[in-house]
Amino acid sequence: MTVVGIVIVSHSKQLALGAQEIAAQMVQGKISLAVAAGVDDPTNPLGTDPIQVYQAISSVFSEDGVIVLMDLGSALMSAEMALEFLPPAQRDKIYLCDAPLVEGAIAATVAASTGKNVQEVLREAQGALLAKSHQLNLIAHPLHNDSNNIDGTVPTEELRIQIKNRLGLHARPAAQFVATACRFEAKIQVQNLTRNTEAVRGDSINQVATLGVRQGHELLITARGRDAQEAITALQSLIIHNFGEQDAVLELPTHPISPLPDNPGQFTGIAASPGIAIAPVVH
Repeated sequence: MTVVGIVIVSHSKQLALGAQEIAAQMVQGKISLAVAAGVDDPTNPLGTDPIQVYQAISSVFSEDGVIVLMDLGSALMSAEMALEFLPPAQRDKIYLCDAPLVEGAIAATVAASTGKNVQEVLREAQGALLAKSHQLNLIAHPLHNDSNNIDGTVPTEELRIQIKNRLGLHARPAAQFVATACRFEAKIQVQNLTRNTEAVRGDSINQVATLGVRQGHELLITARGRDAQEAITALQSLIIHNFGEQDAVLELPTHPISPLPDNPGQFTGIAASPGIAIAPVVH
């Protein structure tokens, strides 16, 4: 299986660790993901260090390649300087990526966890703003997919299913959907029937995120290929089990209420807390 390493370079250690935490949660720690952020100066901790970047790259290096994501200009300079410390054979396998830091890290992590090669992971990272642009109605052209090149002789299976988990197809479930889709040779497309979206690729976290799936939305999932039935069965099981999320409504504890004694002329209140309080009455 292809294993692409990912490095997050940021001026802020907190920012980098936060991005790393979100990305790692998407894939349950299944990939090599390192951070190079901040400098060893308690007074001015913001900055980047080429040696840190070099060490981070070395820690996740793979013959399949390493993708480096950076936040600001000098982070790019530090990454470029870090490459000078690497042997030429390794240097050729390092890719400095122009994707947005947080969205790019998440998209790259999900793609890498499914075994995509370094060029495919790069494309996913570089397209990481796709979902946000769609939600803000900034993209008018349709997404590119393979729906126009359908071979009618290929086994095809379809599934209509409703999403029931409370937060819909948010980041973690979307990542699980993509990871499951990538396990099969079948080409998988998914469409949000409730919102009447176009069909998108089920193996792309960026495209799945554009569907804007909420609780109660109905999806149409289409699989084409020799293992289409197995793919549909796996995705159906994932959705039926709410992507492993616990969405049961918590029941509040109830306490029995004892009837108050019926004594005419006597005012009886309900205690706010145990004990006795003595003080002048305020009128």
